[in-house]
Amino acid sequence: MKLSDYAKSLGVCYKTAWNMWKRGELDAYQLPSGTIIVKNNINSSQCKFVKVAIYCRVSSAENKANLESQAERLLNYCCAKGYSVVRVVKEVGSGVNDNRRKLVKLLQENDYDLIVCEHKDRLSRVGFNYLKVLLTQTNRDIEVVNLASEETDDLMEDFVSIITSFCARLYGIRRRTRKTEQIVKCLKEG
Repeated sequence: MKLSDYAKSLGVCYKTAWNMWKRGELDAYQLPSGTIIVKNNINSSQCKFVKVAIYCRVSSAENKANLESQAERLLNYCCAKGYSVVRVVKEVGSGVNDNRRKLVKLLQENDYDLIVCEHKDRLSRVGFNYLKVLLTQTNRDIEVVNLASEETDDLMEDFVSIITSFCARLYGIRRRTRKTEQIVKCLKEG
Protein backbone atom coordinates (compact mmCIF):
# COMPACT_ATOMS: atom_id res chain seq x y z
CA MET A 1 0.00 0.00 0.00
CA LYS A 2 1.23 3.53 -0.76
CA LEU A 3 2.62 5.51 2.15
CA SER A 4 -0.15 8.12 1.79
CA ASP A 5 -2.84 5.42 2.04
CA TYR A 6 -1.02 3.90 5.00
CA ALA A 7 -1.02 7.31 6.77
CA LYS A 8 -4.76 7.75 6.13
CA SER A 9 -5.56 4.31 7.48
CA LEU A 10 -3.62 5.11 10.66
CA GLY A 11 -5.33 8.47 11.00
CA VAL A 12 -2.07 10.43 10.92
CA CYS A 13 -0.75 13.00 8.47
CA TYR A 14 1.55 11.99 5.64
CA LYS A 15 4.55 13.72 7.26
CA THR A 16 4.27 11.48 10.32
CA ALA A 17 4.22 8.34 8.16
CA TRP A 18 7.19 9.74 6.19
CA ASN A 19 9.13 10.29 9.41
CA MET A 20 8.31 6.73 10.51
CA TRP A 21 9.68 5.42 7.21
CA LYS A 22 12.84 7.56 7.46
CA ARG A 23 13.46 6.22 10.99
CA GLY A 24 13.12 2.66 9.69
CA GLU A 25 9.97 1.89 11.67
CA LEU A 26 8.06 0.62 8.63
CA ASP A 27 8.54 -2.46 6.49
CA ALA A 28 8.57 -0.46 3.25
CA TYR A 29 10.57 0.18 0.08
CA GLN A 30 10.84 3.01 -2.42
CA LEU A 31 10.10 2.60 -6.13
CA PRO A 32 12.35 4.29 -8.72
CA SER A 33 9.54 6.83 -9.23
CA GLY A 34 9.91 7.86 -5.57
CA THR A 35 6.67 6.25 -4.38
CA ILE A 36 7.02 4.50 -1.03
CA ILE A 37 5.23 1.17 -0.70
CA VAL A 38 4.49 -0.22 2.77
CA LYS A 39 4.67 -4.04 2.82
CA ASN A 40 2.89 -4.88 6.03
CA ASN A 41 -0.75 -4.10 6.69
CA ILE A 42 -1.85 -2.27 9.79
CA ASN A 43 -2.41 -4.39 12.83
CA SER A 44 -4.82 -2.57 15.10
CA SER A 45 -3.09 -3.89 18.22
CA GLN A 46 0.19 -2.40 16.96
CA CYS A 47 -1.01 1.17 16.62
CA LYS A 48 -2.00 3.10 19.64
CA PHE A 49 -2.19 6.58 18.26
CA VAL A 50 -3.42 9.34 20.45
CA LYS A 51 -6.66 11.02 19.34
CA VAL A 52 -6.32 14.75 19.84
CA ALA A 53 -8.62 17.75 20.03
CA ILE A 54 -6.82 21.02 19.35
CA TYR A 55 -8.09 24.08 21.22
CA CYS A 56 -7.19 27.59 20.04
CA ARG A 57 -8.38 30.84 21.56
CA VAL A 58 -7.77 34.56 21.22
CA SER A 59 -9.16 37.26 23.50
CA SER A 60 -10.76 39.53 20.92
CA ALA A 61 -12.01 39.56 17.34
CA GLU A 62 -9.19 41.87 16.29
CA ASN A 63 -6.75 38.99 16.93
CA LYS A 64 -8.57 36.56 14.59
CA ALA A 65 -5.52 36.33 12.29
CA ASN A 66 -3.55 34.96 15.23
CA LEU A 67 -6.27 32.35 15.75
CA GLU A 68 -5.60 30.80 12.34
CA SER A 69 -1.82 30.82 12.78
CA GLN A 70 -2.22 29.31 16.27
CA ALA A 71 -4.29 26.46 14.78
CA GLU A 72 -1.70 25.89 12.04
CA ARG A 73 1.17 25.72 14.56
CA LEU A 74 -0.75 23.20 16.68
CA LEU A 75 -1.62 21.07 13.64
CA ASN A 76 2.07 20.95 12.70
CA TYR A 77 2.99 20.06 16.29
CA CYS A 78 0.46 17.21 16.42
CA CYS A 79 1.59 15.96 13.03
CA ALA A 80 5.22 15.88 14.19
CA LYS A 81 4.25 14.01 17.37
CA GLY A 82 2.23 11.44 15.39
CA TYR A 83 -1.10 12.41 16.91
CA SER A 84 -4.38 11.80 15.12
CA VAL A 85 -6.30 15.09 15.13
CA VAL A 86 -10.02 14.50 15.71
CA ARG A 87 -11.08 18.17 15.70
CA VAL A 88 -9.79 21.71 15.82
CA VAL A 89 -11.76 24.12 18.01
CA LYS A 90 -11.22 27.85 17.44
CA GLU A 91 -12.79 30.37 19.80
CA VAL A 92 -12.78 34.10 20.42
CA GLY A 93 -13.36 34.98 24.06
CA SER A 94 -11.75 36.16 27.26
CA GLY A 95 -9.68 33.65 29.21
CA VAL A 96 -11.48 34.56 32.42
CA ASN A 97 -14.95 34.04 30.94
CA ASP A 98 -16.46 30.72 31.99
CA ASN A 99 -19.21 30.88 29.35
CA ARG A 100 -17.18 29.79 26.33
CA ARG A 101 -19.63 27.60 24.40
CA LYS A 102 -17.08 25.87 22.17
CA LEU A 103 -14.86 24.88 25.11
CA VAL A 104 -17.85 23.56 27.06
CA LYS A 105 -18.97 21.54 24.03
CA LEU A 106 -15.43 20.16 23.61
CA LEU A 107 -15.27 19.10 27.26
CA GLN A 108 -18.61 17.28 26.89
CA GLU A 109 -17.33 15.21 23.94
CA ASN A 110 -15.40 12.03 24.62
CA ASP A 111 -13.98 11.03 21.22
CA TYR A 112 -10.46 12.26 22.02
CA ASP A 113 -7.70 11.31 24.45
CA LEU A 114 -5.88 14.61 24.69
CA ILE A 115 -6.56 18.34 24.39
CA VAL A 116 -3.59 20.19 22.89
CA CYS A 117 -3.29 23.95 23.39
CA GLU A 118 -0.45 26.34 22.68
CA HIS A 119 -0.27 28.06 26.06
CA LYS A 120 -1.84 27.09 29.36
CA ASP A 121 -3.85 30.31 29.48
CA ARG A 122 -5.31 29.71 26.00
CA LEU A 123 -7.45 27.01 27.60
CA SER A 124 -8.18 28.88 30.81
CA ARG A 125 -6.54 31.59 32.87
CA VAL A 126 -8.44 30.50 35.95
CA GLY A 127 -8.98 26.88 37.00
CA PHE A 128 -6.61 25.16 34.57
CA ASN A 129 -5.62 22.55 37.14
CA TYR A 130 -9.29 21.78 37.86
CA LEU A 131 -9.83 21.05 34.16
CA LYS A 132 -6.78 18.80 34.15
CA VAL A 133 -7.98 16.83 37.17
CA LEU A 134 -11.50 16.41 35.78
CA LEU A 135 -10.22 15.26 32.39
CA THR A 136 -7.92 12.76 34.12
CA GLN A 137 -11.02 11.21 35.73
CA THR A 138 -12.26 10.35 32.21
CA ASN A 139 -8.86 9.02 31.05
CA ARG A 140 -8.09 12.17 29.09
CA ASP A 141 -5.42 14.79 29.52
CA ILE A 142 -4.22 18.24 28.47
CA GLU A 143 -0.92 18.88 26.72
CA VAL A 144 0.47 22.41 26.68
CA VAL A 145 2.93 22.99 23.85
CA ASN A 146 4.59 26.15 25.09
CA LEU A 147 5.01 26.51 28.83
CA ALA A 148 6.66 29.96 28.53
CA SER A 149 4.90 32.91 30.09
CA GLU A 150 2.33 34.80 28.02
CA GLU A 151 2.74 38.34 26.67
CA THR A 152 1.88 41.10 29.11
CA ASP A 153 -0.50 42.87 26.67
CA ASP A 154 -2.85 39.90 26.67
CA LEU A 155 -2.63 39.65 30.46
CA MET A 156 -3.51 43.31 30.82
CA GLU A 157 -6.48 42.88 28.49
CA ASP A 158 -7.80 40.04 30.63
CA PHE A 159 -7.12 42.03 33.81
CA VAL A 160 -9.23 44.90 32.46
CA SER A 161 -11.96 42.36 31.58
CA ILE A 162 -11.99 41.09 35.16
CA ILE A 163 -12.27 44.59 36.61
CA THR A 164 -15.05 45.46 34.13
CA SER A 165 -16.94 42.29 35.03
CA PHE A 166 -16.73 43.00 38.77
CA CYS A 167 -17.85 46.61 38.26
CA ALA A 168 -20.85 45.49 36.21
CA ARG A 169 -21.86 43.04 38.94
CA LEU A 170 -21.44 45.70 41.62
CA TYR A 171 -23.60 48.18 39.70
CA GLY A 172 -26.18 45.43 39.13
CA ILE A 173 -26.39 44.75 42.88
CA ARG A 174 -26.84 48.47 43.59
CA ARG A 175 -29.60 48.72 40.96
CA ARG A 176 -31.42 45.70 42.48
CA THR A 177 -31.19 47.28 45.95
CA ARG A 178 -32.67 50.58 44.72
CA LYS A 179 -35.46 48.73 42.90
CA THR A 180 -36.31 46.77 46.07
CA GLU A 181 -36.40 50.01 48.06
CA GLN A 182 -38.79 51.53 45.49
CA ILE A 183 -41.10 48.49 45.65
CA VAL A 184 -41.21 48.67 49.46
CA LYS A 185 -41.95 52.43 49.27
CA CYS A 186 -44.82 51.85 46.79
CA LEU A 187 -46.27 49.12 48.98
CA LYS A 188 -46.20 51.37 52.05
CA GLU A 189 -47.90 54.22 50.16
CA GLY A 190 -50.51 51.97 48.52
